Amino acid sequence: MAFNQELEAVTQAFSGHGVDEKSLVTLLGKWDPLERESFRKKTPHLFSEDHERHFQRWDDQYVRLLKHEFVRFKNAVVLWSMHPWERDARLVKEALKKGPNAYGVLIEVSCTRSSEELLGARKAYHSLFDHSIEEDVASHIHGIERKLLVALLSAYRYEGTKVKDDTAKSEAKILSNAIKNAHKKPINEDDEVIRILATRSKLHLQAVYKHYKEISGKNLDEVLNTTDAPYILVTFEVLYFYYKFIIII
Repeated sequence: MAFNQELEAVTQAFSGHGVDEKSLVTLLGKWDPLERESFRKKTPHLFSEDHERHFQRWDDQYVRLLKHEFVRFKNAVVLWSMHPWERDARLVKEALKKGPNAYGVLIEVSCTRSSEELLGARKAYHSLFDHSIEEDVASHIHGIERKLLVALLSAYRYEGTKVKDDTAKSEAKILSNAIKNAHKKPINEDDEVIRILATRSKLHLQAVYKHYKEISGKNLDEVLNTTDAPYILVTFEVLYFYYKFIIII
């Protein structure tokens, strides 16, 4: 099927003129980012252009309608078709509404997106909700994890290839000591640990984890799998995402 035909089929489905769920998911699933962007730009009755921030956002009224029409597979259709910035912004907003059990979404967004992607999500959040992600996180979260989550979601990391090994080794010692002494001082409130996790590049953190193993004699994942202390849980979830997406992949 030619792209113009696919575009017409998807537009028709989103316009409420009959939904072939299997075909719709198949089409959206195989479109690349440029094709999804073309769909957003060619359907002004569904998306509006935010000219100031340079992305296309769903019309809120249609989002409400689609939530009813596509209840069984909203996440597979509505979220997939969104601009990635808007998708992340809405995921963050929903996580804040749901509370602590959903804070893993905030951690995943902040730890796995590139600096430009996270900046884009913050721009989209401004456009959609007339607030910043940082101020909403700070006002909705009142536990000891607030400082860390605000720092992570505010980050704009260096993404180059240069790593200062001596600095990484020094910071591995800081991390090791913080984990050992977490029963005395919650790691979520350790300013140095927060600084390392929220500002260092992912390659730098990879070097930190390498030195951590040399210092402690354990891989970070071994530590993560053996601790269940509530006062370090959120920070360890952050460390887990970094370990998974930086060390393993």
